[in-house]
Amino acid sequence: MRKLITMLFLGWGLILSNPVFAYLSMELTRGVAGAVPIAVVPFSVGSATPSQNVSDIIANDLKNSGRFKVYGGNAVSKDMPTSYYRSIGADSVVQGAVREVGGGRYEISFKLLDTVKGKEEGDATPLVTKQYVVPENELRAVAHHISDLIYRQMIGVRGVFSTKLAYIVVQRSAGEAARYTLEVADADGYNPKPLLTSNDPIMSPAWSPNGKQIAYVSFENKHSSIYVEDVATGSRRLISDFRGINGAPAWSPDGRKLALVLSKDGSPNIYMMNLATKQLTQATHDWSINTEPSWSRDGRYLIFTSNRSGGPQIYQKNLATGAITRLTYDGNYNARASFTPDGNHIVMLNQESKLFNIGILDLDTSTFRVLTNSSGTDNESPSIAPNGSMVLYGTLYSGRSVLSMIASDGSVQVRLPARDGEVQDPAWSPYLS
Repeated sequence: MRKLITMLFLGWGLILSNPVFAYLSMELTRGVAGAVPIAVVPFSVGSATPSQNVSDIIANDLKNSGRFKVYGGNAVSKDMPTSYYRSIGADSVVQGAVREVGGGRYEISFKLLDTVKGKEEGDATPLVTKQYVVPENELRAVAHHISDLIYRQMIGVRGVFSTKLAYIVVQRSAGEAARYTLEVADADGYNPKPLLTSNDPIMSPAWSPNGKQIAYVSFENKHSSIYVEDVATGSRRLISDFRGINGAPAWSPDGRKLALVLSKDGSPNIYMMNLATKQLTQATHDWSINTEPSWSRDGRYLIFTSNRSGGPQIYQKNLATGAITRLTYDGNYNARASFTPDGNHIVMLNQESKLFNIGILDLDTSTFRVLTNSSGTDNESPSIAPNGSMVLYGTLYSGRSVLSMIASDGSVQVRLPARDGEVQDPAWSPYLS
C-alpha cells in the first residue's frame, strides 16, 4: 500500500504541454548460466542505408533477454563459413538483408540456421526463413518481431520484444513543481510516447487485455479520478469520480469490467464496474483497507491487498462463492500482487527485515521465493511479462527511481535507467498481436 495509499491524498493540476521524454536504455546486469550461443551476422544493405540497423536491434534484444550468448559485430560476417561459427561455439546463426524497394519501403529477409545439425561440414540447417516488406518507420518493429520468432524457436516460448511498457516519469527542477508524465515505450525502452502530462500525480497505469487502452489514476480536478485512454488516438474518458478515493484500476480478462478501489462509503473497498453501464458491484465489505485488486486469468478470482489481519497481506476472493482466503504468510508486508500467465503463481512486493523485494508464490505448494536482493534499496510495483518470463518493477539506482527486470526464476536481471527524470509505477502490456 505504501505509496499507493498515501499518494491518493496529494494535490492536482493538468498540463498539456510536451514533456521531455525519459528515454530508457537496457543494461544486462545478470544473465543465465548456459545461455544459448548464437551469432547475429550484420544484415547486408543495398545502396540506400536504412535509418534503423535491424541486425543490431535483434542482437541487443537477444543479449538483453539474458538467455543468449550473442556473437555479433566484428566477430562475424556474412562471408564466414558454417565451420567458423561451429569453431567459436555458436550453435545457431542469424543472417539477413535489408533492401529498399521504393516508396519509402524496405524488404527484410532473414534466416535462422542451425550449425550443429548440418549433414555436411559446410551445411547449416534452416530453422526459420521469413521475408517482410514494410515502411521505413516499421523497421524497428519488424526487428523485434524477428527477435520474437528466434526466441520462440530457441527457447520454446513466445518472446516479448514486440510488447510495450507503460510507466510514470517524474521530473523535478529546483524551485519548480514536479511534472508527471504517463508514457508508453517499446519493451527495450525506445520510442517513448507521452499520453498525459500533469503538475499533479498520475499513477497505477493498467493495460486493457487487447493492449489498446490504458486505465490510470489522475489527481486533476482536486481529487483522484480514474480515466481510460486510447493509446493510439489519445482520446480518453472519465470512468470513476466518486467522493474520496478512486484508485487501483484493474481490467477483467474479457475487458468488460474494471476492478477499482473506492472509499465513497467510508473505508477503501474493492468494487467491480461494468464499463458499458457503469454499474458497480461491491466485492469487499468491511472497515479494513482493501486495495490493489488483480484478476485471475479465467476471471473467477480477485486477489487484493488488505490489512484485515494487521499488516498488508494478499487475499483471494472467489467471485462465485464469495469466499475470501489469505494467501501470503511470509514477511510482515505483502502487496501489489498479480497472477502469472499460467495462473499457478503470484508475483508481489514483499517486505522482510525492513527490506522491500519482489517475490513469487507458488499457489500449489505455498512455497515463497524472493527474486530480488534489495541490499537496502526499495523495490516496488511488480508487473509480469505476458509470457511469464520476466517481472518489471521499480527500484532505486544511483539515488534515482529507475525500472528493472528480473526473470521469474531469478536467473536474469536487466536495468533500464532513464536518461532524464525518474521512472516509476511500470506496467507491462499484453501481447499486441
